Amino acid sequence: MEDHTATGIGARPAPALRQYVDSYVGFDLRGLPAGVHCGPPSRALTAVISLSDPLEVAAGVGDGSPVAGFSSVAGGLMCRSVAIHHDGRQHGVQVSMTPLGARAIYGMPAAELAHRLVPLDELLGALGVELVDRLRAATTWVARFAALDELLLRAVGRGDRVCRMRPEVGEAWRRLVAARGCAQVGAVAAELGWSRRYLTERFRGEVGLSPKTFARVLRFEHAHELAAARDPLPWADVATVSGYADQAHLVRDWREFTGRSPTAWRRSEVLLGAG
Repeated sequence: MEDHTATGIGARPAPALRQYVDSYVGFDLRGLPAGVHCGPPSRALTAVISLSDPLEVAAGVGDGSPVAGFSSVAGGLMCRSVAIHHDGRQHGVQVSMTPLGARAIYGMPAAELAHRLVPLDELLGALGVELVDRLRAATTWVARFAALDELLLRAVGRGDRVCRMRPEVGEAWRRLVAARGCAQVGAVAAELGWSRRYLTERFRGEVGLSPKTFARVLRFEHAHELAAARDPLPWADVATVSGYADQAHLVRDWREFTGRSPTAWRRSEVLLGAG
């Protein structure tokens, strides 16, 4: 059956949220072949709220990680793909947060969520339950995004979000993101007046990944964006544009981050180009 529909709509959060939340994406995919979608590592801490059946998610692809059902789920920064088992239907909202957003919205450093998947209401309590109810009751994407703005602003306003992030860590994060991972960690540390070792300790303590690993995730994220485009570049060009030494280097990272070779990944991803 070829009949399928695919809707994806993105929105920016309210200005007061933008240092904490990068984007909202609403998605409604139907009639696609069932499969396992790789949710790739990225710069963002991701929360996903299902608007239909529970999300069936595992914290790794093809590695025996147990699959669990979530009506809404939050994750920290990862260095492997999350496996999203689907029956060809996906309907929900994805929220992409910055590490600052972990402190402001969840009340904890991003490092506490690294490599983990947690029910959203475990982090937000009653507000998380209300968020899911409001999103499911809304009938338009505009209304859903407005509800996200309102409830996330309430989360940020819930008082003493203890212990701010060190500004040097935030600046290192910004510099690595701006360079899409193609920056020397030692040079970034020197520009901040810190040793590489001290930056690595502080960065990992806040974000959950070392600066070097985070830079690798950023390079992979760039390559993944290029490879997931409707008219993707040849793999050798993907490697060059995203800062890999050669295609073999890209293939090694791709296997590590997705559990699949680039060609096997592309063959198995029925959601590619769907949105």
